[in-house]
Amino acid sequence: MPTITCSPATRAPAPAALSFDERLALAALAVDARINTEPLDLADVIRGPVNTPVAPAPQPYRTPIAALFHRAHIRLLNGGWCASRLRDEQGARCLIGAIRAEAGSRSEADDACVLLLDIIRDEFDPSAETIASWNGRQRDGHMPARILGHAANRADARGI
Repeated sequence: MPTITCSPATRAPAPAALSFDERLALAALAVDARINTEPLDLADVIRGPVNTPVAPAPQPYRTPIAALFHRAHIRLLNGGWCASRLRDEQGARCLIGAIRAEAGSRSEADDACVLLLDIIRDEFDPSAETIASWNGRQRDGHMPARILGHAANRADARGI
């Protein structure tokens, strides 16, 4: 039987190793080839009037004291916070000033302040004697605004 001899297979030369920058450039070219680079026409995307004023959000609370705390919270955020007086020259208000400004009556403001002092004592500062004294110890309006938001949640949970 004749022997068959095979010539060794011819191998392709091994490719030269690519540097990181070369691989990155190739990857960028591959991505560019897949992306449609036509400019985006915003007229195709925007479908409504752009400069229409945003309607105010509906009141999130159904109970009167919770709604009062929420309005006072918004007043403090938008109008500013102050200490040692109900209202300063720029229109900023303390906690009690914001509550009184938003309350429908003095008795509603008083009821809200009684609850607020209880919340301050229960959750933030057991030694607080009054809302005004606690408000006066704050460095800025962050905590007073936060406590009004928290009080709105608590009042709503209690149904008041």
